[in-house]
Amino acid sequence: MSTSIDIIGNAEWCSFHTLKIPAIKARIDSGAKTSSIQASNIKKFKKGNQSWVSFEINPLQDNLSISIACEAEVLDSRLVKSSSGISEKRYVIKAPIQVGTSKFEIELTLANRDGMDFRMLLGREAMRDRFLVDPSKSYLKGQVSQSELDKMYAHLMYHKTGLKIGLLASDKNLYSNKRLMEAGIARGHEMHFYNIQQCYMRLDTAFPEVRYRGGSILHDLDAVIPRIRPSMTFYGCALLRQFKAVDTYCLNSDTSISQSRDKLFSTQLFSANNIHIPITGFAKSPLDTKDLISMVGGAPLIIKLLQSAQGKGVVSAETNKAAESVINAFKSLQTNILVQEFIKEAAGKDLRCFVVNGKVIAAIERTAQKGEFRSNIHMGGSAKKAKITAEERRLAVKAAKILDLSVAGVDIIRSNRGPLLLEVNSSPGLEGIEAATGQDIANQMIIAIEKKLKYHHPNSSKTER
Repeated sequence: MSTSIDIIGNAEWCSFHTLKIPAIKARIDSGAKTSSIQASNIKKFKKGNQSWVSFEINPLQDNLSISIACEAEVLDSRLVKSSSGISEKRYVIKAPIQVGTSKFEIELTLANRDGMDFRMLLGREAMRDRFLVDPSKSYLKGQVSQSELDKMYAHLMYHKTGLKIGLLASDKNLYSNKRLMEAGIARGHEMHFYNIQQCYMRLDTAFPEVRYRGGSILHDLDAVIPRIRPSMTFYGCALLRQFKAVDTYCLNSDTSISQSRDKLFSTQLFSANNIHIPITGFAKSPLDTKDLISMVGGAPLIIKLLQSAQGKGVVSAETNKAAESVINAFKSLQTNILVQEFIKEAAGKDLRCFVVNGKVIAAIERTAQKGEFRSNIHMGGSAKKAKITAEERRLAVKAAKILDLSVAGVDIIRSNRGPLLLEVNSSPGLEGIEAATGQDIANQMIIAIEKKLKYHHPNSSKTER
């Protein structure tokens, strides 16, 4: 046992000489038993008679372009419960660490910490008989400046990129938009935010143009990420057609977005392509209201405006009489609606599957607030990481493919007759799913653009997770 106990703060800089990590910030957490470090591309292999593991570490939270290839002998594999309460199997390795002037060996679990503020967590086993923690202070063992970090990681840094990416949206300060800008910059790209309402077009056979406020011509963008709110669908899609005319790649096309926003058309597409959906009705005349209600199984039922989004314009009717009143009220306003059966056994829960380039990269289960049937987290609902079935995965991928969406949020409900597709969102939000899963979804979207444009990222083999 050490004869002296040192004081450390709630966060400290550490280094791992054998892993070639000169500096990494660690959250000091006495509530966690084992220490963990961010790792991706984890692969187990044999070296002689020993089990080893190879992995990549992105040591700096704000620069995902820096990736370090590592190898270590596998000490153990353990079932570890994450902060979100989900248990997962992790490999355990040993490595010597330095904190200030103290050097010692610790056990580390290899974990996905993409969504965390710190790339490493130092647990109580590593601190036992060595440190006491002062939670009111941080970096008591010394701060590392940005210039020092630049020197330490200079051999892994790159500063120039072949891609110039525009984010087409309405609010620069929304979480999703900020994350996409950060992710693009972190991967070394030149990122620009363009407010949809401040873009305008020159329609000309020889010289078509997209211009931005002040007359700037947007002629040299490699790609555009559309984040179009429902109220701007018509103009936003017109802009995407114009970007296509000037040979700019759009992550989601105008056609795919238009189809996803037209709930009637997309529902017809899904039905025609053997995608199972809740029984849905649509009619023009209020004279057919009773049969329309009966056709979907009667009350309780769901009534949706064709242009609804994020749970707005979606209501439930508990009785046939209430359903008739709501439907006839909407129709008197010349508003198009869908009437849909209510899936009672779902108990206010649904799945949001995030699809990028034909793969489900993350999934969450959303639960409605008590007394509410809509599971949208913007309306007081909750979300947690979900394990989906192969059937649900295939359903999500197929739905996105039918609409030709490179990026989609696919909403699925579990019923007694199997998974049913609710709808597909062409501009899915990132905040809820990144928080619940800990995954860096924004980074995956930037990688999707790189792949489409066949851009060779300097660390592509190491960062495409």
